[in-house]
Amino acid sequence: MYRIFVLILFFMFVSVPIGLSKKTSDDVLYHSSLHYYARGMAYWYSSKTGGLEKYLKIPYDKLGCNHCHAKTCDTCHKTVVNGEPTYSVKAAKQMKNCLRCHKRELAMLKIMKKFKAMDVHFAKGMTCIDCHSSKEIHGDGKYYISMREPGAMNTKCENCHKKIPQTLAHTIHKGKLGCTACHVRFVFTCYNCHVNTMVTKKKKVFIPMAGWTFLINYNGKVVAANMQSFVLKGRKTFMLFAPCFSHNVMKKGRSCNECHGTKVVQELKNGKVVLTWLKNGKLQHIKGVIPVVEGVNYKVVFFDYKNGKWIPFKASSPTDVQFAGFGKPLTPEQLKKLEIKK
Repeated sequence: MYRIFVLILFFMFVSVPIGLSKKTSDDVLYHSSLHYYARGMAYWYSSKTGGLEKYLKIPYDKLGCNHCHAKTCDTCHKTVVNGEPTYSVKAAKQMKNCLRCHKRELAMLKIMKKFKAMDVHFAKGMTCIDCHSSKEIHGDGKYYISMREPGAMNTKCENCHKKIPQTLAHTIHKGKLGCTACHVRFVFTCYNCHVNTMVTKKKKVFIPMAGWTFLINYNGKVVAANMQSFVLKGRKTFMLFAPCFSHNVMKKGRSCNECHGTKVVQELKNGKVVLTWLKNGKLQHIKGVIPVVEGVNYKVVFFDYKNGKWIPFKASSPTDVQFAGFGKPLTPEQLKKLEIKK
């Protein structure tokens, strides 16, 4: 009995040859995790939630975009030591493992390096595993429908930043403003995702875009969000808004006038905001903070993708909008508060 106990400890904390591994209760937990079955993306894609499935009529598991989810321990833990296949906790904790699938975060890292605007945590040498727990990665036995469902994630700023300075910025919003709304520098958007190319050629093509941050409601607070636009067969267009943590955190939060009394807020009052446009044939886009309010027409330029080229076109019908990740638009009352210059 003692030897078995030692072997279990050895497997958990060191590197164990693959031949010694056995099915454990950890396997049962992992099979319920979001990393394993990709339930989150499937949930928001489904017709029931107003997702893209209602247009494509293709089940999520036939779509071909869930191939990166880790179906076995090998995906993260398998390595080679002295020529022998081995399971290793140390290998699994390397950030390159995370970035193999989390392409948006990889793109964000490249943008931060390019503009020398590094996240404060990465600048200190921190990696993914410094904040994200094994419970998030391996699951806890519950089948969460999304990473945004309460309980699915336990990583939050307050886990480390236990004493929040009682400055005006931290008190005036009375707990109704999430940390990301002020401290996320900007988000990275997969703009104009050409769904037909993904379906027919199993290839993801989109226009990378950064430099803006959307604001929506989530879990009782205003948080940073992202927008993703899609082009479907027949030139049908679609937009999605969802909470987003871009892993691009700045120590100093936004100033009041970056959100309050801005030109964008004035445009919101008139019911239309131009997010992207063409100038001399080149795609331009708005920068800064963009509140998301229901009923507002967020105008963007849509493109078809043919022979490796982006061709602008006029949509065949009005653009449908989905709020995913349990995110909700800001209310008229919240917009009125943003109209006030600080």
